[in-house]
Order: sequence, then structure tokens, then C-alpha cells
Amino acid sequence: MRGPPVGLEEQVGRAMWFKIFILVAVPALAIAWGIYFYWQWRLDQQEKNQPKQASQRLQKSRGEVADWAQKMAAYKPPKPPSESSGEQDGTAS
Repeated sequence: MRGPPVGLEEQVGRAMWFKIFILVAVPALAIAWGIYFYWQWRLDQQEKNQPKQASQRLQKSRGEVADWAQKMAAYKPPKPPSESSGEQDGTAS
């Protein structure tokens, strides 16, 4: 079921081409990964230096929180009823 037998010289020739391929491909792949990681690092550095953009939704939420905080600062709780008023109504507990 196998093909015709391959000679020793042909096997050595195929192995040599495989070795050449590996000796070229592995360093090329390593260099490509190095360039990729350097590029990603450079993009990260650029993003760190840029001011963050606030979305409209975030700005709206911040405005609502600021409005709520102003309302709460101006809020004055009602005075509790005095003890004498409860006795006069007859609803003292």
C-alpha cells in the first residue's frame, strides 16, 4: 500500500530542506512576535497619555448626582413634634 521506496539521498535532501525551513521560520516568527508586542506596548503608552473621554451617559449621570447632592445639602428635615403637643391631642404613646 505504500508508494515506491524512497532513496537515502532523497530522504537526506528532504530533511535538509526541512531544516532550512525551520532555521528561517522560527527566527522570523520570533521577530514578528517581538514586533507585535512592541507595537501593543507603544499603543498602551499612547493611550495612557491621552485624556479619558467621558461618554454622554456618564456626563448625564454625573450631572444628576451633582443636582441630587445640592438638593440634599439644602434639605432641612422637619422638626419633630414636641412632647407637649402629643399629650394635648391624647395620642401619647
